[in-house]
Formats: sequence, C-alpha cells, structure tokens
Amino acid sequence: MHALLAASLFTALPASWAQSKPAAATKPSAPAAAAVAATPQLQTAGSELLFVSRQMGVPVEGRFKKFDAQLAFDPKKPETGRVTFSIELASASIGAPEFDAELAKAAWFDSKRLPQASFQSSAIKAMGGGKFEVSGKLSIKGQSRDLSVPISLTQAGGVTTASGAFVLKRLEFKIGDGEWADTSMVANEVQVKFKLLFSGIAPL
Repeated sequence: MHALLAASLFTALPASWAQSKPAAATKPSAPAAAAVAATPQLQTAGSELLFVSRQMGVPVEGRFKKFDAQLAFDPKKPETGRVTFSIELASASIGAPEFDAELAKAAWFDSKRLPQASFQSSAIKAMGGGKFEVSGKLSIKGQSRDLSVPISLTQAGGVTTASGAFVLKRLEFKIGDGEWADTSMVANEVQVKFKLLFSGIAPL
C-alpha cells in the first residue's frame, strides 16, 4: 500500500522535479581558486635590501632591516602589474650603534620626522629571459625622483626571487646634507642592491 502510494506521488511530480538533485555546495572554479592562491606575498626571511656608499674611497655596506612590498604581477602580462615598496628608514644599519644613530639624524635620513621611503611603479616592461624593467617614482625625505630598476626573476620550489641593483645620487634626496654634502668625504653615488623572495607568483 505504502509503495503504491509513493509510486503514484512520484509519477504525479513534474518531470523536471523528478530529474533534479540536491544542489551541491558551490565551489570556486579552478582558475578562481588559483587566482586567490596566487596573491604574491613578500617572504621577509631571506629577503634583503643593502646599500653601499664610499667614504673617502672606502666602500661601506649597510642594510635596511624593515621593508615591505605589495605586488600585483603576472610574468605573462607584466605591463598590467604594479609594485609598491616601502622602507622603514629608522631600520638603516651599518653595523655599529653609534653610526646607526647618526643615520637617523636630520642630515641623513631624518627618520623621526620622515620615517618612510617609498617606491611606486608606473610601468613594468619585459626584457626577455626572466628580466624586467620596473619604472616608477622613488621618494625619500620629501624628495621624489623618477627611477628605472632592472630586475631578474628566478623560481624554485614555489618561491620567486627578484634580484637587482641600481645607483642613486644621495644629494638628490638630501641624504648627507650640510657638511656631509662634500662628496670628497662621502661619494654622491650610492649602490642599492636587493634580493626579494615572493610566494604566489605564476610561473615564468
């Protein structure tokens, strides 16, 4: 009796109801899931930002201990990418506390009044072979200058390493101002070197 009643009810239902199944939980498509997973993240462990100046002809190497980067970048479409980079100037160190305290003063980085330097990209150009040119504006101590930075990318184990170097003129940014503007004591040209590790960048 129950079986007969159930059969009659079933046949009375519209065909579309009889063929329908409970809706499965919505899942992001594979490309969407990959896009979420591919948001680049700076890996501070292993990344470094160095600067080399010459004092009376002798090279002196220093480093910034705190910096950050926000990156939107697809190696296959570099022209659509953008880079924002920030540096905590108070983190500058050349390895001796007394000299590091000097760097924080107004004549040098003036890091108490102007704590951050920044770089904002305006264009990214592929140069071939995993090499790119990133152009943008570098701002330090209230001074901004256009800058083009060559970058080489290598990938291993899901990590992308961006490395490169460029030269800036410190006096254009009022770094080493006043009595320190004498370039016979401290050269105007400062080499900046970087190695930045990122996760989440698509294959080259």
